Amino acid sequence: MCDSNLIGKKFFEDKRQLDLRENFYKDKEISFEDAVEILQRERLEDSTFNIVGEKAIKAAIEALILNKEGIGKVDGVPFALILI
Repeated sequence: MCDSNLIGKKFFEDKRQLDLRENFYKDKEISFEDAVEILQRERLEDSTFNIVGEKAIKAAIEALILNKEGIGKVDGVPFALILI
């Protein structure tokens, strides 16, 4: 899940990078409420989440799959990788 305004961009910081390719992230745009609902539903399964951007991170926190300690940043862009 990725904030729509970040899709197609690359971010670099030291040896780390975020390459937010359209073919990986671009499926359909959903509302914040729908994102929270989907994340809550998927946390009940064996799931892997790749979450990038302020809004997507906020949805993951609200869905109770992420806490602030699990957030990284590359060039100021927040991201989290979660395996449940």
